[in-house]
Amino acid sequence: MGKNLTKKEAEFCCLAAVLGNGAEAAYKAGFTVFPQKRAEKLLRKKQISDEIEKIKERNAKSKAALTGIRRIAFGSVADAVNLAVNFGENIDTHSLDLFAVSEIKYTAGKSVEIKFYDRLKALERLAEMESAEENAEAMSIYEAISNSARQADTYE
Repeated sequence: MGKNLTKKEAEFCCLAAVLGNGAEAAYKAGFTVFPQKRAEKLLRKKQISDEIEKIKERNAKSKAALTGIRRIAFGSVADAVNLAVNFGENIDTHSLDLFAVSEIKYTAGKSVEIKFYDRLKALERLAEMESAEENAEAMSIYEAISNSARQADTYE
């Protein structure tokens, strides 16, 4: 969380980064009076816009990591097997999908040894990351309900 941001501003940054809608983010962060105007005012602050960009970058990196882990866990190894079987022939390796390959060794016996990343570890890590993501979403829903209940109490 950025320095000197209030809890509501930090929440606004997180929501704005995910939702892409300032007014909705402002409302969900607790700025319920004129959320559109409040969002416009918040988005003009450099510290707020910088924090939103940082969150977007972290989210993009996390999504890229998940995509890579999914490719290792579920991707095909057919191109690597093709490379091993047809070793010594003229193969365009640039067109092969070797994402799941961790190491290729050419042995003295004129053969090739191919090692793959551990699919089981990739599956375990994928499960951990997706579980953490689901827990974060569940907590966000809980917080939204809790905030709504608090706001309803103030209007009574």
